[in-house]
Amino acid sequence: MQTTKNSVETAAGPSDWFTGAVYVDAVAAPSHGSQLSASSVHFTPGARTAWHTHPNGQTIYVLEGIGRAQRRGGPIEVIRPGDRVFFEPGEEHWHGAAPNRFMTHLAMLEVDHEGNSATWGEHVTDEEYDTAPAS
Repeated sequence: MQTTKNSVETAAGPSDWFTGAVYVDAVAAPSHGSQLSASSVHFTPGARTAWHTHPNGQTIYVLEGIGRAQRRGGPIEVIRPGDRVFFEPGEEHWHGAAPNRFMTHLAMLEVDHEGNSATWGEHVTDEEYDTAPAS
């Protein structure tokens, strides 16, 4: 058993990967043969990821607030606390907060054998983001 005391500071999400103010708290990091990476990601209203993919897929679990998620070519879905979204390996997608609500989700994935967790693409435009149904 290994207990890790909370000593890692909350990090601001990089502007190359996010639109708006996003904050990330590490939950689990790959180590000792485990490929698991998990983060608690806090989105301010309207904040969102850029388009991206994960080599081994990703599960997000909404903890609080109201958000949005979309896979490339699919409808934008409103997501709420308790909702779980799985993105297939290589599936291009984005996720973030609703325009008028904060949203926090737990992001869980396995890195690939080189330690890569994601491939980042272009930012989600305001026009793409605004096509969501009312939350």
